[in-house]
Amino acid sequence: MTEWDVKKLRILRTLRDRGTVTATAEALLMTPSAVSQQLTNLARQLGVPLLEAQGRRVRLTDAAHLVLRHAEAVFAQLERADAELTGYLRGEAGQVRVGAFSTAVAALVVPAVQLLGGEDRPGPQVRVREAEAAQAYELLSAGEVDLALSLAAHAPTAGDPRFTLLPLLADPLDVALPAAHPLAAAPALRLADLSREAWIFGGSGPWSEITTAACEAAGFVPEQAHSAAGWTAILAMVRAGMGVALVPRMVSASDRPRDGVVMRVLEADQPYRHVVAAVRRGAERGPAVARVLSALQEVAAGIR
Repeated sequence: MTEWDVKKLRILRTLRDRGTVTATAEALLMTPSAVSQQLTNLARQLGVPLLEAQGRRVRLTDAAHLVLRHAEAVFAQLERADAELTGYLRGEAGQVRVGAFSTAVAALVVPAVQLLGGEDRPGPQVRVREAEAAQAYELLSAGEVDLALSLAAHAPTAGDPRFTLLPLLADPLDVALPAAHPLAAAPALRLADLSREAWIFGGSGPWSEITTAACEAAGFVPEQAHSAAGWTAILAMVRAGMGVALVPRMVSASDRPRDGVVMRVLEADQPYRHVVAAVRRGAERGPAVARVLSALQEVAAGIR
């Protein structure tokens, strides 16, 4: 029977994810020569070539990809075993490390931690690390966080064998208007009613894409009057009458806009952004992770 070495398989998977031997070595705190030696030994154990030269770099062979397809099932099963063993040794009060974008930290993670701490039985110890989507999934893949929160648009595909994705929240986007705006109290406000307004949103990145896509779906291209990435700056400009902005319900739920800003729920053309949670495949069965996910879902249900 073929000898399967989990440690060497993890090195091969990291090489697939990172692309180069040098990047793999840095991620695993190894030397490049040690990475190459381990993969050479793995190829010898399995009896198939795993790497082939491509200029000054190497690429995975078809055999290597076949090996990794089966290895992902092994990794998932080991995650399940680790989760169950942790639950057995620690009860349900293990540690869960969460990586999440800043809005999700304030609106979802912090209330979930408070909810867990309010129960009679000990809750999991939650450690939070603010991280945007790309970094969060790198940390999740590397085992440095146990759970990642991101927008669905920036999550890996559902077919990625490394992760289990769990829909968490369809976050409505409300419109922030200056209190004195003529449409601040208009009945049945629609996004299309604001097609001639000056808009405030980021110059690039996810929020620029979300705002532009929502307005285009309502039939117009927003005129960007001002560019800002932080909600404090955006709402300050709205308050000053400098423009209008789309604001996620998560933001207004965790940081209520002050006087001078009116938040209006849109009617017929209400846009949404979708928030997902992700864990390494198999880890969702761990008692501590499951309790944190349940608390996040309960908090998310109150935002809708």
